[in-house]
Amino acid sequence: MNTENIAVRLFFGLVSSAIIGGLAYRSAALSRSGVAGAMVVGTSVFGFGGWVWGATLIAFFVSSSALSRFGANRKRALADIFAKSSRRDAGQALANGGLAALIAVAAGLAGRDAPVFPILALAFYGALAAVNADTWATELGVLARQPPRLITTGRLVPTGASGGVTRQGILAALAGGAFIGLAAFILTQGVALITTGAWLLRDWALIPAAAVSGLAGALFDSVLGATVQAVYYCDACGKETERPIHRCGQKTRPLRGWPWLNNDWVNLWASLAGAVVAASLASLIF
Repeated sequence: MNTENIAVRLFFGLVSSAIIGGLAYRSAALSRSGVAGAMVVGTSVFGFGGWVWGATLIAFFVSSSALSRFGANRKRALADIFAKSSRRDAGQALANGGLAALIAVAAGLAGRDAPVFPILALAFYGALAAVNADTWATELGVLARQPPRLITTGRLVPTGASGGVTRQGILAALAGGAFIGLAAFILTQGVALITTGAWLLRDWALIPAAAVSGLAGALFDSVLGATVQAVYYCDACGKETERPIHRCGQKTRPLRGWPWLNNDWVNLWASLAGAVVAASLASLIF
């Protein structure tokens, strides 16, 4: 472990995440607490994971933030259902990037020459691929023309319902996971070309690995949403919601699921699922 390099990257990660967080706050993509959470994640990933991992994290944030604005007019009708708005707070930032940051710290402490490093690297990309796939599936899936079906039973459910999936959403999840793999592959090639003058074309396997692990994480998220995620019902509005207090101000009553398992916890478990799937593929890739 090169402590001098890590210190430089930590400083760069802190400055860059503060700048990106500030811009995201001004554009209403992050709340104030969300900026703090993003700075913790960004500093850790840049400092311990390195430039490629940090830039891949930025690719995730930029793409997911951009998609949250896509079709915004049609999504406004679903605001009553989702637990939080598109302006991410600290809980969302840590749920989406916290596991990736912990993996980056572990990888940085272990060192790039450690036998476990390739496994941690794939786990990092898998964790990011899962949350990116889930974000793409949500942001694009709710715009599908066909009604969603509950992933566990196939029953038709309202658009935006926890555990509901569409064909468009599943394809978006696959693309979202592949996007992380593609970003990592391009960045890896760029660094290799600059430092060694040669390509590392064997790393192309990052793309299908991220696509598979991202899809797995997104589907696991849907399974949790359909079974044990906390879902409430607003008697005043006659609607299901993920909010304990509905947007109308009415206190909702529990409908199903575990009270502690909110959307942030579901996202964290989905990222863990993606990390595990990707790490299990490490032996096939490296």
